[in-house]
Amino acid sequence: MDLGIKEKVYLVSGGSEGIGAAISTLLLKEGAKLCIATRATSVITEEFVELVDPDRSSVLISYGDLQDTENCQQAVLKTIEKFGKIDGIVNNAGVNDKVGLEAGPQAFRESIKLNLFHTYDLVHYALPYLKTSNATIVNIASKVAVTGQGMTSGYAAAKGGVLALTREWAVDLAGYGIRVNAILPAEVMTPMYRKWLESCDDPSDTEKKILNKIPFENRMTTAEEIASMVAFLLSNKSGHTTGQWMHVDGGYVHLDRMIT
Repeated sequence: MDLGIKEKVYLVSGGSEGIGAAISTLLLKEGAKLCIATRATSVITEEFVELVDPDRSSVLISYGDLQDTENCQQAVLKTIEKFGKIDGIVNNAGVNDKVGLEAGPQAFRESIKLNLFHTYDLVHYALPYLKTSNATIVNIASKVAVTGQGMTSGYAAAKGGVLALTREWAVDLAGYGIRVNAILPAEVMTPMYRKWLESCDDPSDTEKKILNKIPFENRMTTAEEIASMVAFLLSNKSGHTTGQWMHVDGGYVHLDRMIT
């Protein structure tokens, strides 16, 4: 299926690792052009870009911690300078930092800053360009925002904010032909997830217990499956879909756990 995103220009935050890398890779395969906004080390990012776009004709890297709003603005300006337009934004950057109630007010505020503010900032700075291109926005949220997880107040609140912004922007931007949707991953195997598993006392047993809770096929969602939903939501094949929260999770959130 031709998704119709060839030559489209997308800004992807956190687009060189984990789910973000899968998103970037698929969009490039579909012929899109990207600005990857990342705070990841240059070694990780340069190796990734060398693999997916060795001549740098389709990928621009904007380095910098997106907690600094100036880095968000620079990512937008660099995208316009190189490609001349922005057809969409994928707000993917974020990390479950396990900031719970006992962590304290300052840690909570820092967690919100880490996981939410850049979502607003990137769209704010890109808005004049998004309005001219019938753009699409896809926000990567988390099942934690609707189920809770325990001991991660900051991340839960931030991702809940992402969901709220998705609905708010879908209303706010509909008049400009801009669609806004969110994806809520649950259990997705990424290098960061694998690192966490390996830190457990019994990684194999922990992974088995997690898999047993996932109704469909008792397996984790792949990063590529998240990326496929992102590409679909960015494309005109989902041209009448906006303000939606898409659960790509093997039924983790909504199916009766009795079936497991």
